[in-house]
Amino acid sequence: MADESDNEKTEDPTQRKLDEALKRGDVVKSQEVNTWFIIAAGALALTTFSGSFANGLYTTFRGLIANSYAIRTDGRALVSLGEKIGIETIAAVAIPFLLLLLAAIAGNMVQHRLVWTTETITPKLSKISPIAGLGRMFSKQALANFIKGLLKLTVVGVVLTALLWPERDRLEGLISADPAAISGLTMSLSAKMLGAVVAILAVVAIADYLFQYRQWHEKQKMSLQEIKDEYKQSEGDPAIKGRIRALRHSRMRQRIMAAVPKATVVITNPTHFAVALQYEPGMDAPVCVAKGVDRIALKIREVAGEHNVPIVENVPLARALHASVEIDQAITPEHYKAVAEVIGYVMRLRRGLARQ
Repeated sequence: MADESDNEKTEDPTQRKLDEALKRGDVVKSQEVNTWFIIAAGALALTTFSGSFANGLYTTFRGLIANSYAIRTDGRALVSLGEKIGIETIAAVAIPFLLLLLAAIAGNMVQHRLVWTTETITPKLSKISPIAGLGRMFSKQALANFIKGLLKLTVVGVVLTALLWPERDRLEGLISADPAAISGLTMSLSAKMLGAVVAILAVVAIADYLFQYRQWHEKQKMSLQEIKDEYKQSEGDPAIKGRIRALRHSRMRQRIMAAVPKATVVITNPTHFAVALQYEPGMDAPVCVAKGVDRIALKIREVAGEHNVPIVENVPLARALHASVEIDQAITPEHYKAVAEVIGYVMRLRRGLARQ
């Protein structure tokens, strides 16, 4: 039972899992959001730039038709004509096209960060497998998309019908109306319909994004075992870390055994800190050869006692040296005076013992 609960994906994904999904291109993506941005941009372009767009093309093609009898179509002249028409057409549609392009990019950026990956386009057998294809066609996701499409068409159709139904008499009269009047009414009705479609699709896009996010988040969930494995990979296996700590302690003890006998003095407080210093004539300053707290401090004192290294109790100095000096480094200048007094005391003690 414990193994089954460990393998159930009930835990929220870690940041590392989310980052890996982003690198693979596995992100939240609602096609409805992209569709809304493109349709909204198209509606904006149509209502804002349709006049300049139409006038630009009207001027170009009116001049072309009016002067058709004088246009040369032989050799280079025909190529130049095609280039001119193409440039003027592109210039007329450039702003609407750029707006649609920016909308397509924005539709992705509002859902997730930009992703640069080749994994989604890497050939895979599952993508071309007929069996896998049939599975996708008749999957729950495909059924949900089909139902969503029907509902969207139904709602849009009902709303557009409600908008156009009061205008049915005017629409019938357009058969015999002046072209200028037809253009004005068409633009007015088009703006109303586009506004309604954009509003409906905004609601659909928000609902679909929330649904897609929930589906994606559920897919990213992890089991307890996966979280444990990820912790081991990122932080290291606790057993291995324990062995590393034991090895470090072993090396520290060996270093103490080798360094403390060479020390000139060991400065301690009664139980917690011990710092072994070495000083020889000609040295700029005493050097710390070993230091430690608690058990390591006790070991330093034991080794010092075994090799007749003087042990001097000085609580504030021992604490200060342990905090400020690393092993194999000289003591800092602010401790020169206090350490010099201790080493001087040790040397006088040795000279007294030598006379005896």
